[in-house]
Parts: sequence; structure tokens; C-alpha cells
Amino acid sequence: MTDSKPAAPKSPRRGETVDVLIVGAGPSGAVVARDLAANGLSVVSLEQGHWPDANDFPGRRKEFELVAQKRWHPNPNVRDLERDYPVDTSQSDINPLMYAAVGGSTTLYAGHWTPFLPSDFRVKTLDGIADDWPFTYEDLLPYLEEVEREVGVSGLPGNPAYPPQKAFPTPPLPIGKAGRKAVEGLDKLGWHWWPGTNAMPSVAWNGLNPCARRGTCMTGCPEGAKSTVNITYWPHAIRAGAKLITGARVREITVDERGLATGAVYIDANGREHRQNARVVILCANGIGTPRLLLLSKSKRFPDGLANSSGMVGKRLMMHPFSAVLGVFEEELDGWRGPFGQLVESFQFYETDEKRGFMRGAKWGAMPGGGPLGVTSFVGSRIFEEKGATVEDVWGETLHKLVDRRFNHSLVYGIIGEDLPEESNQVVLDPSLTDSDGIPAPKLIYKVSQNSHDMLRFHVDRCLEAVNASGAKETVVVHQVRDTGWHLLGTARMGDDPRTSVVNQWGQAHDVPNLYLMDASTFPTSGGVNPTATIMSVALRQVRHLVAERRNQEAA
Repeated sequence: MTDSKPAAPKSPRRGETVDVLIVGAGPSGAVVARDLAANGLSVVSLEQGHWPDANDFPGRRKEFELVAQKRWHPNPNVRDLERDYPVDTSQSDINPLMYAAVGGSTTLYAGHWTPFLPSDFRVKTLDGIADDWPFTYEDLLPYLEEVEREVGVSGLPGNPAYPPQKAFPTPPLPIGKAGRKAVEGLDKLGWHWWPGTNAMPSVAWNGLNPCARRGTCMTGCPEGAKSTVNITYWPHAIRAGAKLITGARVREITVDERGLATGAVYIDANGREHRQNARVVILCANGIGTPRLLLLSKSKRFPDGLANSSGMVGKRLMMHPFSAVLGVFEEELDGWRGPFGQLVESFQFYETDEKRGFMRGAKWGAMPGGGPLGVTSFVGSRIFEEKGATVEDVWGETLHKLVDRRFNHSLVYGIIGEDLPEESNQVVLDPSLTDSDGIPAPKLIYKVSQNSHDMLRFHVDRCLEAVNASGAKETVVVHQVRDTGWHLLGTARMGDDPRTSVVNQWGQAHDVPNLYLMDASTFPTSGGVNPTATIMSVALRQVRHLVAERRNQEAA
């Protein structure tokens, strides 16, 4: 690998063997590319999607909730765009949600910024289940604080659920009427709450505009205020010399006779095949895309898939089972106003209490109710299904009454429950389904565990207590929402033992010393929080180690 920083960064030429090839331009891929290029390494990143265009985001248009049902749906099987790949979910209780683009799924995420808590790194030690991480919260904290400055996180320091840390770079966003209504109940019950911490700056920051509180975050932010890495990281990476190739669908990671990774074969948007050679390869393709690519890259030397001597590639998929509680109130709550990231968060029931009948816990985020479709279909439709209502019962005058009653009068508690790692939950290659280039698609085999089911039921009951304490006149529950697989974790876990893990704590594959995995596929446990903050922080810690040790790096 290159050992000195060039005087002037220069983007690699096509066909040139580069120091590092990165697959994926989402949150972790962006962090890795920016840091490598800034340290003088030649970098090429392959992204199957393209640059998102904020002019296409529907949030400024009145019909944004309608187009979110198809063109901007987070489920690739529903959205079915040309750059998506299909996923067989016939044996999965939860649908995966992701987006192929520069910036990855940050294009459509809600922007909740909730780092893993200290206990999330020590689950085996504290609770006797799952596995400990090979490093601690304290080890990660300096990298988290650095990432938060780049992201432009808005928040109020001092949350007692976390150890002390540096102040956030921008002040907290207003919690608004809906947030204050949520707080009423939490205060009456004496339960923990804190103003929401979000990946949306309250003032202009690092290329981002201040949050306009439009509340359309999950169909892309037309204001350029939600922190997506195509705004906050990739411009810096490219200025430092990184080359980003879009419309590049990777088919295989190639290896030489020594078993070292030599690069990748990819297919461009015109269907032409290319080969990109590299001395080191880093996968940042998410908890489905990364194991899919490892399984696709089997060879005589790696008959069960690349870096899979442990048999753990694709195993222990975690997707955070999710339930939601809607509370409807007499008061107008400006329920259409953003951020759609969390207004208020609560960790009251986050840690394990075995008396509850399950292990680990969940975090709550109080969010605005959304627009007319949000309050009638996202949460509200299930109540009619449970009562066996007909179309006529939920249409016409009934629908108008429902909108009048709920719109601008609602808040939603989203419950993120910790998903325990189970080897039976996995990503495999589908025997018949392929993407548009004929590459085998992934298949998910995933069942919500009894522990998750019991956990969510407990938290739903507590959330009902909270909204009722706030004075709700109507409540609706959706238990274990199917379209909530935003968080794709754990399918190539990190650990010290090559017999039971795929990579070490630095993301380096035990079987292939110049192959790294720097995304959430390596997470030993899932925590009970939205993982983007931890994904980016772990990636920064790992790439800094790679840079520091580059003289000792075995390379193709």
C-alpha cells in the first residue's frame, strides 16, 4: 500500500490497480473513502446506485405521501427500481428496507441519532446471552464524537442514559407540541425522557442547511438538511482524490493463488463487465449485500464462499422487530411538522430485567403523527383489519371523519427492540431469483423470536400507559410491523476466534488478510437503537487502524 501522502490528490485512472477498493457508498463506505483518500491512498468506490437528486424528492409536493407508496417506498421489492436488487422474503417475518444510491439508505432514513449504549457492547458479560464485542463503548467514544461533528448532529448534551461526552455540534431541534404532549405522560409516570438527538442540524453545518421541520424526511430531504453522507462525506472524499463509480453492480470479489483479494468484477449501468484491481478490498454493502457478495465469490479455494471457513457468513441476521403506538388527542399537535426523526426519546426500559420475562430491552422514539395518510394508513389501518371491516367501512364519510379526528392531533411512539443473534436467521443465495444482470439474489430466512415478541408486547403496554397518561382519547397499536427492516445487522460477525467469527475487531477477514468488512454485517449484537451512529463510528475506528498499520498490511 502507498506509504506517503501525495502533494496533490489525483483520482485513479480506469483500469489502474489502486491501494483500496470499496464496495458501497453508504454511511460506512463514505467514512472509509474520505479517511483513506485524505491519508494519500488511492481509492475507488463502486456503488450500484447513482447520485440522488434533491429535486426528485417529493417532500415539497402535496402528493408526497402518495408517491411514497411506490417510487419512494423503502422496500426494494415494492419500489422495484432498475438499480435495486430483489430480495426473496417468502420465509421472512420482516421485509428489508434499503436504498441503492450514493449515500445509501441515509437517503430515506428518519435521521434518528442514537449510538449504542455501554451495555450493548457487553451483553454476554452482563446478561449471559449473545456475545460481547471485542471492544467497548469507551474505545469507540472518540470516534463517535468525531463523526458527530461531521454529521452535524443536533441535540442537548447530558442525557443520563449515556456517559458524559462532548457537546453536540448544533443545538437541539424543538420538540414541538407533539413532543411536549409525550413528555406530559412520561413526567406523570416518572419515566426517563430526553429531547431527541437527530442527524439534522439546527443551524447550517458542513454543507447542510438547517432543518426546516417539513416532516418529509423519509422520502428524502428536499431542503438538504438531513445529514446524508452524499452531502457531508463524499464531497470531501472526492476532493481528496477518491474515485466514485456509480451504476456499478459488483458480481464477484476476485482472489489470487495465495488467497488474497485482488479486486472485483462489476457490471456497469449499460450491462458491460469491468474488472477493478486493488491491493486491499473493503466491503460496505450492508448486512444483506455484504454476505451476498461473499457467498457469490466462492471458488476452489473458498468453496463455501469467500472468508467463510467459520460457516458464519450470512448467519445471525438481525433486523430489529418494531412496534408502534399511536395516540390521538383533543389538542392540535402540529403532527405534520418535523423532524420526523425523534422529537423525544426514552430509555426507561432499555436494560435487562429478567422479571419481565425476556432479555434486553428497547428504546422509544416519540414522533409526529404525519400527514393524512400517515395517521390513517401507517398505523391506523390495522385496527380495521382486526375488526374485520370492509372497504366501505373505511372509505367515504368514514375516512373523512378518521382524518378529521387524527390529523394534526396525533403522535406515534416507535419501539426499537433489541434483536438477539440467532444462527437460524440468515441470508442465503436464492436458487432461482436474480437481479436484472442475472446475478443470484439474496433470500432471507428470518423469524421473530419469542423473546422479541414478548419484549415488544411489554413495551407496547408501557407506551399505552404513557400516551394515556398524556390524555389520549384514542390509541392504536401495530405489533411487529412487517415493513420495518431498516437495520440489517450481524451476518458476518466480528470476534477474536476465527472458528466462530468472520472478521476481527478491525474488520479484517480471518481467512483473507487484505479483505475488510466495515459495515453493520460485523455487529455481534444489535442493540435496541437505530444503528447509523454506531456503523459510522466503528467504520472510522477500523479505517484509522488500517491507515496506521498500512506498512504491515499484506496486499495483493
